[in-house]
Amino acid sequence: MPKKTLPLQPLHQHLETAGAAVNYRDSWRIFRIVAEMVDGYQFLADLHHEVIILGSARIPPNNKYYKIAEELGKLLGQNGFTTVTGGGPGIMEAANKGAFQVGGESVGLNIQLPFEQRINPYVKKAAAFYYFFTRKVMLTSPGNAFVFFPGGFGTLDEFFEVVDYMELGFMDKAPIVLVGKEFWEPIVLFLRDKSIAEAGAITEEHIANWHIVDTAEEAFELIKDVPDRPNVCNNDANNPLCQEGTTDWRVFRILAELVEGFEFLTNIKNDVTILGTKTVAPGSPYYIAAYEIGKILAQNQHAVLTGGGPGIMEAANKGALDGKGKSVGINMNVGGQERSNKFLTNSISFFFPFVRKLIITAPSEAFVFFPGGFGTLHQLFELLTLQETKKMDPLPIMLYDKKFWQPMLNIVHNLYVEFKTIGNLDEKFIKTIDSPEEVMTYLK
Repeated sequence: MPKKTLPLQPLHQHLETAGAAVNYRDSWRIFRIVAEMVDGYQFLADLHHEVIILGSARIPPNNKYYKIAEELGKLLGQNGFTTVTGGGPGIMEAANKGAFQVGGESVGLNIQLPFEQRINPYVKKAAAFYYFFTRKVMLTSPGNAFVFFPGGFGTLDEFFEVVDYMELGFMDKAPIVLVGKEFWEPIVLFLRDKSIAEAGAITEEHIANWHIVDTAEEAFELIKDVPDRPNVCNNDANNPLCQEGTTDWRVFRILAELVEGFEFLTNIKNDVTILGTKTVAPGSPYYIAAYEIGKILAQNQHAVLTGGGPGIMEAANKGALDGKGKSVGINMNVGGQERSNKFLTNSISFFFPFVRKLIITAPSEAFVFFPGGFGTLHQLFELLTLQETKKMDPLPIMLYDKKFWQPMLNIVHNLYVEFKTIGNLDEKFIKTIDSPEEVMTYLK
């Protein structure tokens, strides 16, 4: 068994399980988060030619995808690449095993879960994280290429986060390789039929360069000539995901945003978060429905929390304001500009997308998802991951417009029935609604 390096051991267990979600009410956690960020970036700085391989921890060694991942790890190891995984069992173990067996670099960015996660025996270098939040920042940061195998909520969360950051320009474009046509083609079809054609949330250009393959050889062919980037920056020195040469100021800026964000949340009570595409126009059916939901929530003494921008966010905030309630925006500074709508009673803006994401999902009593694109799906599957792994209390997750969401619900169903990458009960986290009035039914 190879010797492991574990630079990121938890400071103490406190009364929690490792892999905890962040509780913004415990202010001491800010320092723990920042410590993990510092150690994590230092760990990543020593890696070269990284290829990130992500997929289900539940896939057994006799599964065809385990064997494909193992073969891909071998090809990467034989050709000087560093294989980076989440360090656990299943697909992660397979990829690390393949790299290890041929003497290649095999890295795991691990988190301990109470029922299935462990460092697999084929990891040469490992970093152990306490929080999902910091571990996922690291796991999606260093890649020169990303290979996604079939997985559950966690894999889909990681997938949509990576492609979301690439769309927003926070990450350089890198090869996106999807292994398993039977798994990934329905997801891409959903994006084309729903997120592009119906919601207009993304364009064909955003998915045109993804590659769906069925063999390790096909996957390797697509990434074998990718040059090693010294960091994850593009040419913008102010890119919030850059690492090189900016660690010192970055740490203090992350700390400041966390402090400000946590303090902001303490003043928000009884809130419901509404998420969805920024592209819908005033007067459209989705805009009207989001407005009505915002107004109904405000009239029932709920604060309405959104991303603070246009589209669905603007509609919900406008409804909350007209309903004489609190209308809150958690904004993102993109390219030096803050996209805020004019219907906010309280707002805050963030430079780091991962801090903003933590803050926008932390305080709510329920979540309403309207049709959207990568960002909406990213936040949906992050919430499902945290609930499935019991890192946050079960909360109502409502999807507006069953007709829009039904193909995705079918995909989620098949995660259990066909691929067995989620548990049977996991599907029950999601409710669908078709009218604004139904929101209060689930809240009550």
